[in-house]
Amino acid sequence: MNSLKALAITIICSLPATMLLSSCSHTEGKSETKEAAAPEEAAVSALSLQKGKLSSSLQIPGELIAYQQVDIYAKVSSFVRKLHVDVGAEVSTGQLLATMEAPEISSQLAGAESRLKAQEAIYLASKANYDRLYNTSLTPGTVSKNDLDIALARQNADKAQLDAARASYREISDTRNYLEIRAPFSGVISARNVSAGAYVGPTGKGSEFPLFTLQEQKKLRLVISVPEAYTSYLANNSEVNFNVKAFTGKSFTAKVNRLSGALDSRLRSQRIEMDVINNDKKLLPGMIAEVNIPMNSADSAFLVPKTAVVNSTVNVFVVKVVNGKAERVQVQTGREADGKIEIYGTDLNEGDTIVTAATEELRDGADLKHVKIGK
Repeated sequence: MNSLKALAITIICSLPATMLLSSCSHTEGKSETKEAAAPEEAAVSALSLQKGKLSSSLQIPGELIAYQQVDIYAKVSSFVRKLHVDVGAEVSTGQLLATMEAPEISSQLAGAESRLKAQEAIYLASKANYDRLYNTSLTPGTVSKNDLDIALARQNADKAQLDAARASYREISDTRNYLEIRAPFSGVISARNVSAGAYVGPTGKGSEFPLFTLQEQKKLRLVISVPEAYTSYLANNSEVNFNVKAFTGKSFTAKVNRLSGALDSRLRSQRIEMDVINNDKKLLPGMIAEVNIPMNSADSAFLVPKTAVVNSTVNVFVVKVVNGKAERVQVQTGREADGKIEIYGTDLNEGDTIVTAATEELRDGADLKHVKIGK
């Protein structure tokens, strides 16, 4: 019995030592395996700095408006006697649109005509009187100079009255001409707000809305507001493409005709207008257009992938490889397109080696032993 207890104690005491030796042996094996499998230092991707031109475009919403548009009102208080056109009618310059009636104007014109004729008779009488006195005065001592001067003054006064009567008649006659509403230019009637018999006038009831709205639609204006940063990409005769939702997949062309030459004080953008020929009248005033503005660079610049530029809290930089070491170069950035970006810097030269995937961990002077230069 005592011998069995002693054997059990011996086995138990020997277990920790055995486990310890086994653990030490296993750890040493792992360390040796790690050292044997340690990979080589990863290669750093880089590129040779080259200049190029970045082509991109800017999408800006625009609006199509009529080249000319006017709201036509009645000049004088009157009633609509007849409408000669309706919505959608094509009219030409000077075409009669509506006829108005105002009986009081006809009465005024008749009175003015009577006064004119009366004044003409008075003037002819005073003129004849002066002519007779003048012819008589050619014989010395027959007519006093005072009587001749009075007759001449009377003739001049009657002449002035005659001119006033003619002006009054012309004024009322011109007013009567306003009873015929005519088109100021060729276009399309896009709105009609009255019917025959309606009372219209320059003030008061009936003048809240125009009789007609006339638009020139065979030629439209495409209006856009270009932000300050992009105003240099458009000039007179610059060509742009645009499309509208009504004609999906179809592109239209327009040329820049007018630039405002100033920035809007609120939006900091420039108003630019383009003329659009619309003879088939497919495009309508009021349509919203998506305008594609080409932004082709006039001069070449250094182009690098966007991943090569680090925008840190201190500055913006790229990492240049010089003699196997990293060197941070501060740069300014330009436009971006297709994953590339323009960079500008005084310490950059064509052919410099630039790290394509730079990070803030790449410090100045860091060793870059394995540099792989790609395209």
